[in-house]
Amino acid sequence: MGFKILEYLQPFCSFLPEVSKPERKIQFREKVLWTAITLFIFLVCCQIPLFGIMSSESADPFYWMRVIMASNRGTLMELGISPIVTSGLIMQLLAGTKIIEVGDSVKDRALFNGAQKLFGILITICQAIVYVVTGMYGEPLTSVWESVC
Repeated sequence: MGFKILEYLQPFCSFLPEVSKPERKIQFREKVLWTAITLFIFLVCCQIPLFGIMSSESADPFYWMRVIMASNRGTLMELGISPIVTSGLIMQLLAGTKIIEVGDSVKDRALFNGAQKLFGILITICQAIVYVVTGMYGEPLTSVWESVC
C-alpha cells in the first residue's frame, strides 16, 4: 500500500521552473534548431573548467561512468546528466512498485515531475558534497579541517 508523499512536496514544487505548453504547433525544423543550440551550449560547458580546481593527470576512477552519463572531469558539466537520470530512474521504480502513489490526473503527473526535479537537485547536492569530502580535486575535507584547527 503506497502513500501520497507527493502531496507533501507540493509547496516546494512552486519554486521550480517549468516549461509551459506551446501556444502553437512547433515545426520540426524549429525543434531541431533548439536541440542543436542546447547541444552546443552543453558542449561549450564541457570545456569550461571549474574555478579553483587543480588539474591532475591521475587516473579517473569514474571514467566509464562519465562516458555513460555525459560528464567531463573538472568542468561545468562535472556531473553531466547523472542527477536527473538517476532521479528519474528511482522515481519511476518507486511509482512502479507502488511505494508512492501516482494517479493518472494532470495534477498527480505535475507533482510527480516536480518531485523528480527536487530529487535531482538533492542528488546533485549530495554528489557535490561527496566529491569535496573525498578529495576528488585536491586534499580531502578532513585534512583541510585538520590543518585549520
